[in-house]
Amino acid sequence: MLDVRGVSVRYGDLQALWDVTFAVRAGELVAIIGPNGAGKTTILKTILGLVRPAAGSIDFRGAPLTRYPPYDRVARGIALVPEGRRIFPNMSVRDTLELGAYTAGRRADLRPRVERVYDLFPVLASRQRQAAGTLSGGEQQMLAIGRALMADPALLMLDEPSLGLAPVVIDHLYDRLGELKGRGLTILLVEQYVAGALELADRAYVLETGRIVREGAGHELLADDYIQKTYLAL
Repeated sequence: MLDVRGVSVRYGDLQALWDVTFAVRAGELVAIIGPNGAGKTTILKTILGLVRPAAGSIDFRGAPLTRYPPYDRVARGIALVPEGRRIFPNMSVRDTLELGAYTAGRRADLRPRVERVYDLFPVLASRQRQAAGTLSGGEQQMLAIGRALMADPALLMLDEPSLGLAPVVIDHLYDRLGELKGRGLTILLVEQYVAGALELADRAYVLETGRIVREGAGHELLADDYIQKTYLAL
């Protein structure tokens, strides 16, 4: 579904990504793990068209993405749950969800999508008229995921969904991601929560200082000595 080949990205004189290559097949959950500043967010921004690569190619569903602006990439089936959630605090939960479906056409067609989000995150249904900024951190993250799902994406990208959340909330979110994976949704997950990401991932890539340094099945990397010593302190 997604084929990233030889992508390099520069911010002025600073090179953030070096010849990054990876793929995501339809129905997979692929994780990209690594430390802060490794370039993980830059990868997602480049896929979505918010950052222009200095070199390389990105194909989505067999077609090159480079010539399309970000809004066209969303319309083609890519949705991003950004780091920090980026919700509008004064907008209601229901309006936030409907905002995520701005590419979907008529407002009357949105009810089945909203109901699917409420089925995944029932707490949002009970808070649908509440201002998004009054939700807890975990509820806001659920809302951010729900907003992305409203676009009915073929590829859901998540940037550090566990950031700043309590362990019990992270477990709940990862259960829901596992449910989405079970439904066949293709997911690209960027995380510092290495153990959880690798347990859930079909395949994973390790990004350090802008370069892919390891790749493999999630369970293989979870058992890798380097990963255990560097990221899991085992």
